[in-house]
Amino acid sequence: MVIIGVENMHKYCFVFALGYLTVCQITRVYIFDYGQYSADFSGPMMIITQKITSLAYEIHDGMFRKDEELTPSQRGLAVRRMPSLLEYLSYNCNFMGILAGPLCSYKDYITFIEGRSYHMTQSGEDGKEEIQYERTEPSPNVAVIQKLLVCGLSLLFHLIISKMLPVEYNIDEHFQATASWPTKVIYLYVSLLAARPKYYFAWTLADAINNAAGFGFRGYDKNGAARWDLISNLRIKQIEMSTSFKMFLDNWNIQTALWLKRVCYERASLSPTTQTFFLSAIWHGVYPGYYLTFLTGMLMTLVARAVRNNFRHYFIEPPQLKFLYDVITWIATQIAISYTVVPFVLLSVKASLMFYSSWYYSLHFACILVLLLLPVKKTQKGKSTHENVQLSRSKKFDEKDNSLGQNSFFRTNSVCNQNQEITSRHSSLKQ
Repeated sequence: MVIIGVENMHKYCFVFALGYLTVCQITRVYIFDYGQYSADFSGPMMIITQKITSLAYEIHDGMFRKDEELTPSQRGLAVRRMPSLLEYLSYNCNFMGILAGPLCSYKDYITFIEGRSYHMTQSGEDGKEEIQYERTEPSPNVAVIQKLLVCGLSLLFHLIISKMLPVEYNIDEHFQATASWPTKVIYLYVSLLAARPKYYFAWTLADAINNAAGFGFRGYDKNGAARWDLISNLRIKQIEMSTSFKMFLDNWNIQTALWLKRVCYERASLSPTTQTFFLSAIWHGVYPGYYLTFLTGMLMTLVARAVRNNFRHYFIEPPQLKFLYDVITWIATQIAISYTVVPFVLLSVKASLMFYSSWYYSLHFACILVLLLLPVKKTQKGKSTHENVQLSRSKKFDEKDNSLGQNSFFRTNSVCNQNQEITSRHSSLKQ
């Protein structure tokens, strides 16, 4: 970052960090520990790779590109000066996120470290935001206890149910030969349902650790209650009740989705959806199952958007019809998600293809048929909606919360507005 300079640092940092991570993944998988899940150095390196690349792009945006060239999200996250070595190492290697993250933006982290996340702002006479006073630091105790309870329940559910209903049984020869199709579908869903809580446990625990240290405060909701979901990585209820592929992705591994959007999807000039899925697969590791999952996921994402754009508006009214539509799409979504992620769990090519062949690649062929038959709507830029589907959830978060793209602090009752304080601070630096 120091030697290359702000013009090209993002490219070099991206290639080096991702390349180094890939070499380490290859070493771990094919030399030491093939086919085994283990807590080793590659987990922290995945998080650090996200942080290094994110910071490089944010510095490039803030110190090289012009403001008018940036999207609102990029403008809000842009870093206007080179961090010191201490700031850089603190951001990458702080104890709160070194093991499991989750990823946070550099500006959010520095705001927390400098104690500015609890500042209250109020409009001055000149219309600018000025810090008036600091509100008492809210206690994270309730949020931490709630998240630790979720961790305990998730871990208990996973340890008990996953042993009773292993995903590998989906490719058992006796099961494939004797089970009826309804049994296969139900077992597929339940076995993948039992596999998810281990991710709920890890991500919720990581979030709770950050909250316990005081990081993760997002402002106050409309009732004045403190929100501690600034860097939360998932929303369990929305995941399990998803009625569309997009809704599932909107609420799963949120911070990684934002990273993929900011470093790849927003900046890709050719086929951003394909590039984003490919980057996600590389970042996750080198097991073939990851690539089969993300290739299938890309296909499912395109089809889900096509179906939603062509049919959903017919089922909005009356409420009974919409409820029926929601039930059907919930069932279809859960089956599609389970079908897609089996290779992610099985890891190997042989086992993954054995599963897909037992289903006769039925959902793959169905997706291709849908893409061939359904019309593709065009966006204002002339691109197909298929090209704009992946990570549209990140844009939704930026617009809805007015926070993740602009230093991630919620506007609450015109007083807790950290975003404009940061903007004002930048203006002062420029002057």
